[in-house]
Amino acid sequence: MKILLLGSGGREHALAWKMTQSTLCEQLFIAPGNAGTAQHGQNVDIAVSDFKKIKAFCLENAITLVVPGSEEPLVKGIYDFFQQDEALKHIPVMGPSAYAAQLEGSKAFAKQFMSRHNIPTAAYREFDESTYEEGVAYLRQHATPIVLKADGLAAGKGVVILEDREAAVTEFTQMIREAKFGDASKKVVVEQFLSGIELSVFVLTDGKSYQLLPSAKDYKRIGEGDTGLNTGGMGAVSPVPFADKAFMDQVIEQVIKPTVDGLAKENIVYNGFIFFGLIRVDGAPFVIEYNCRMGDPETEVVMPRLQNDLLELFQSVIDGKLSAQKVYEDSRVATTVMLVAGGYPEAYEKGKVITNIPVQTQDQLVFQAGTKASGGDILTNGGRVLTITSLASDLGIALSHSRQTAESIDFEGKYYRRDIGFEFV
Repeated sequence: MKILLLGSGGREHALAWKMTQSTLCEQLFIAPGNAGTAQHGQNVDIAVSDFKKIKAFCLENAITLVVPGSEEPLVKGIYDFFQQDEALKHIPVMGPSAYAAQLEGSKAFAKQFMSRHNIPTAAYREFDESTYEEGVAYLRQHATPIVLKADGLAAGKGVVILEDREAAVTEFTQMIREAKFGDASKKVVVEQFLSGIELSVFVLTDGKSYQLLPSAKDYKRIGEGDTGLNTGGMGAVSPVPFADKAFMDQVIEQVIKPTVDGLAKENIVYNGFIFFGLIRVDGAPFVIEYNCRMGDPETEVVMPRLQNDLLELFQSVIDGKLSAQKVYEDSRVATTVMLVAGGYPEAYEKGKVITNIPVQTQDQLVFQAGTKASGGDILTNGGRVLTITSLASDLGIALSHSRQTAESIDFEGKYYRRDIGFEFV
């Protein structure tokens, strides 16, 4: 296979690392990539949603598989772009159609889908400008806390949880009438607040069958003890200690099977990953959200624990033979700790020199996220900079190894959470 991987984060570095272990991988290109992905293939200066340039590159380089890492090209319809172009339609895209990608791209679409297929999720209502006054009245009698979600993609910032009804009305007004999140908040979903513990579950699907991948739990808050602002993710652990067989059987029967069966019943084209953002409430799983790609930093613990050849799994999706596969997981625990730039997730500086990045070993992997190479140096080039994944027989040992390496790597303003996995250790 000659593969084009789209993206530039730690998730894409982990996917590049995994795919290049396959004997099926003839050549890997990453657009636009980062200093880490360049260790596994050739970076190409093309934006993930520049479909015209992606087309030209695929044809010039005889690409045989496109793997979108992030949600942006999927929601914007890269699958459909390839299918509808005679010159491209022979090249498989490992991702859903634009219609299916609304499971991530539209909170209202996802909620309606879950409702149709009796998938457990929080009760909700949706509002837009035409029902604004009705929405205000609804909020003023709603139980608190109140969850407000911008319907569209808002770079992970479109979810607000408020304890006060009038504060919720103000936020609701800013979303719909003042375009706080641009077009993403033209429609707002008001959701029941669920109290419990969250986890991420992943499958690879061809829209009819699926294979379950290792589970993970990520940590979104910037501050230790899960405090402060939300981020793109400060670390993750896999497997999830409380996700035992009994709980996962519930997840399969109540969430995964109804989702994949629902896609098949509605003839929704879906080839690729489904990310189930779940919350365990009184022992039962509820869906908080769907994503139509792997999570970040969850990919950085899931891929090291996946013992299968990832490209063989992708080929089985393309061939319609996914149901014949069996997924194998490393019995070890994987943990990852994210090093971020000072000031993140608010204003931060780029261009800081990174030193003491260790060599990859079987037990520890450093995946690069916001980095770039410059004159022999590796520089910071984003808010989330590096993610340090450790594998060990025990969660405490793995976390200790990740923290030790996080301490030894250096760049100006470096910050990381020292308590990833705190509730399990």
